[in-house]
Amino acid sequence: MTIPQHPGAKSLSPFQLSVRRLFRNPTAMAGLLILAVLYLLALFGSFFSLSEPTRSNLDSSYHPPNWMHVFDREGNFHWPPFVYKMECADLDELRYEPQFDRKYEVRFFAEGYPYKLWTLFPTTRHFLVIEGPGELHPLGCDALGRDVWSRLLAGAQVSLSVGLLGIAVTLTLGTFMGGLAGYFGGWPDTLLMRWVELILSIPGLYLILALRAVFPKHLNSVQVYILIVVILGFIFWAGQCRVIRGMVLSLREREHVLAARALGASSMRVLLRHVLPGTFTYLIVAGTIMVPGYILGEVSLSFLGVGIEEPQASWGLMLKEAQDVQVLDDFRWILSSGVAIFVTVFAFNFLGDGLRDAFDPRKD
Repeated sequence: MTIPQHPGAKSLSPFQLSVRRLFRNPTAMAGLLILAVLYLLALFGSFFSLSEPTRSNLDSSYHPPNWMHVFDREGNFHWPPFVYKMECADLDELRYEPQFDRKYEVRFFAEGYPYKLWTLFPTTRHFLVIEGPGELHPLGCDALGRDVWSRLLAGAQVSLSVGLLGIAVTLTLGTFMGGLAGYFGGWPDTLLMRWVELILSIPGLYLILALRAVFPKHLNSVQVYILIVVILGFIFWAGQCRVIRGMVLSLREREHVLAARALGASSMRVLLRHVLPGTFTYLIVAGTIMVPGYILGEVSLSFLGVGIEEPQASWGLMLKEAQDVQVLDDFRWILSSGVAIFVTVFAFNFLGDGLRDAFDPRKD
């Protein structure tokens, strides 16, 4: 006996049901919100930065975090906000003290140092600009007096985008190669799987270092960035290739695939139009879960000194300074990039787990 459906009711597709489950998952939504904020900050990093990420100032070495104020010491309200000038009171201990008689206004959407938004549009407009010689360092400064907040934003542009570009390379290469191996079988399958097994048998970190050693050491920042994406893509595609091959072995026996072949469709058309689309749900989930691996891969390369190099910024390069226990104990804000990595990885894991639960076919 079937229950009649209300005339005005609309049935939801499996994809719509999955999206509904995803949006009802508070952990996944928290991860999505965190990632949206992080990528928004990275996308407009230069706009939100307070100084040039590569500009050093030894007079501000290990400058502690300072904040804007709207009330002075007498309790009087001030608008726009202001910052107190900080001066080093002890060179040996690098202890800074605020100069309460020297206040500098904070201006919103004002003109600061020149930069190119997305490397395309030259502008001098910034979200916050400090008047005169005043300084605002919400996350302090590093040993060379460079603003940690500005370098964190510049590093986010590298570390976060490496994950997205790397996953695009991996999923494209792994899906295509796995599809070829699973659909055609025979010697292409044997050859590709032996190559995949060879890559997977080598520890990832050693393979990354070996590939980096093959290329010249003296490369500019753009070349190093592209090199990191290529290396990480080469490392991770093998695992995806094997998974996709297993899925294609099952999908190629489905009725709609057999019907397309019976109607005379070419093998490549059947593979691209009828077989590989069946793996897209898996690819969405797998891609989200794999992005943290790329971020950590870039961090490892930069931390070991074979990735992004000074004076450019990346989270791994910034984390390298925090390996000195004495520095970390005295100037804890140097660990800001480590906190950013921790939050990003957990956010991706929360979202990936939510996607996996939402798109689980057993829940339809």
